[in-house]
Amino acid sequence: MTTPALLPLSGRRIPTLSPGASSFPHHRATLRLSEKFILLLILSAFITLCFGAFFFLPDNSKHKRFDLGLEDVLIPHIDSPKEGKHGSGQVIIHGQGGHDENRHREEEESLRDKIRADHERALQEAKEKLRKSREELQAVIQTEKAKVIEDLKKKEMGPKPLPPVPMPKVVGISDGEPPELDVKEKRDKIREMMKHAWDSYRQYGWGHNELKPLAKKGHSTNIFGNSQLGASIVDALDTLYIMGLHEEFKDGQEWIEQNLDFSVNSEVSVFEVNIRFIGGLLAAYYLSGQEVFKVKAVQLAEKLLPAFNTPTGIPWAMVNLKSGVGRNWGWASAGSSILAEFGTLHMEFVHLTYLTGNPVYYQKVMHIRKLLAKMDRPNGLYPNYLNPRTGRWGQHHTSLGGLGDSFYEYLLKAWLMSDKTDSEARKTYDDAIEAIERHLIRKSNGGLTFIGEWKNGHLERKMGHLACFAGGMFALGADGSPDDKAGHYLQLGAEIAHTCHESYDRTVLKLGPEAFKFDSGLEAVAVRQNEKYYILRPEVIETYWYMWRFTHDPKYRQWGWEAAQAIDKYCRVSGGFSGVKDVYSSSPTYDDVQQSFFLAETLKYLYLLFSSDDLMPLESWVFNTEAHPLPVLHLGNITLPGSEPAQR
Repeated sequence: MTTPALLPLSGRRIPTLSPGASSFPHHRATLRLSEKFILLLILSAFITLCFGAFFFLPDNSKHKRFDLGLEDVLIPHIDSPKEGKHGSGQVIIHGQGGHDENRHREEEESLRDKIRADHERALQEAKEKLRKSREELQAVIQTEKAKVIEDLKKKEMGPKPLPPVPMPKVVGISDGEPPELDVKEKRDKIREMMKHAWDSYRQYGWGHNELKPLAKKGHSTNIFGNSQLGASIVDALDTLYIMGLHEEFKDGQEWIEQNLDFSVNSEVSVFEVNIRFIGGLLAAYYLSGQEVFKVKAVQLAEKLLPAFNTPTGIPWAMVNLKSGVGRNWGWASAGSSILAEFGTLHMEFVHLTYLTGNPVYYQKVMHIRKLLAKMDRPNGLYPNYLNPRTGRWGQHHTSLGGLGDSFYEYLLKAWLMSDKTDSEARKTYDDAIEAIERHLIRKSNGGLTFIGEWKNGHLERKMGHLACFAGGMFALGADGSPDDKAGHYLQLGAEIAHTCHESYDRTVLKLGPEAFKFDSGLEAVAVRQNEKYYILRPEVIETYWYMWRFTHDPKYRQWGWEAAQAIDKYCRVSGGFSGVKDVYSSSPTYDDVQQSFFLAETLKYLYLLFSSDDLMPLESWVFNTEAHPLPVLHLGNITLPGSEPAQR
């Protein structure tokens, strides 16, 4: 393989391939395009350096008075200042005598500051590139080259309008008022909690990804990159709609129409952006019928596709929305991709293909499924790490909690969403759950059923809050289980729900810890300080809701109400809701974050728990792992583009 040449340019290293490189089969025409592209980069960088050099010269304004009298002053145009623009790329500032001298000086200084900031950013990007390994640089080369070719194709073809497709039948998207007065009062309380969370975000964090309810300002984490994408708005939309908060929904829609832009230089988590943004936008589209949500979902999906440009087709964990360059988390088993992340795309991507007629989304997720089907699985278990370059498993760690959880969930839900025609997904789910039950599920000395984690050849007797979703999953998948095991899996779901309730009930605040152990005489209790926190997570309440729907046992509503009261008592502050750092402390401290999933999941599942079953019926809707409802696709004889006819 020909070694990529590195071309130094204004503090950066711009990768290019030498002619005849065997890595890419697009031969001479493509290489000529790449060379032209690089020449343009060199030219633009040279111009930038010239202007930059001019502005980094010593500031002589302190020693020399500018005569701004009646003449117009031309200054380089940076980021479209408010004054009118000339075609020369300069901005004309009309002279207004000596009174404007200070204003002109301030504008010049502002421009200098802007260029200094751009220069610092360029230097930082260059440093980051220099830290990359040779393999990472080759991945950057491949991604950037593919992006240039794809951009050229798009310019030639122009934007493709979305095809008209029949809207799936949507039922039970409003009302659901329970007949019992006391249940209705509880449901009204949940709606009031949602209103408090939303109004606080609206007042103090609008447009930011999340909210710091004590500091009363916006908050964000690295999963959303460095841009204000309004994650809480997108995540909350369907909850607002289902609760009948239509004015609030309209406010969110207007923000999305006017401000949600994915053409930003921001590195985001493919998994988180898929489940929260694409899932949230698709759900809002199906519930409201507003086209803007579908259009935005497709725009974002196109930005995620470069993450799949790996040797195996297993996507990178992160992708830059502007450049399309992807990479993995540094801590993830020698650069591996994570099972729960690349395995939690199927629902949204199938709907994208359905809505756009573009087979690429369906093909990407089916390729992942086929690759996994060919791989050996130790003890029938799926390890949590897979290297996207080599196609080999990383560290043999298996979990139904973090790093693994939603992979199994999406196998089951792919089958449900296909109107139970995707038999391959159902078979894969059944086989995986059988191996999990054999190797990970145990009963404690005190009689509590728990789901451990397989690490380094032995079972760790610890269960995470995230794994508590599995009780609901077992109940949801009970119907259709092989060998008449429906009753068995419904019972297993009930046992997991009981264990997770105990993890709540054994704390001072009646809120569950992040993880809890089953050894050394302690059961369903957190041991380490860094596992005692509660960050408004939904998984236990999610299981209560599914168990209520399938059994109507009143204890699940009682347990849900206990959790709702505890959240309202200990997590509510004047500026919203916050997580707490120690659920075993009678005077807890706050983490000062109102997570977007609190609005998307926790409050939605509580609201549904106290609603009648005709609100979002499970025969018609499948909830993604962020609780965004997507309709069952009753495709009948219709075949998704790029797929094979479904077999019942």
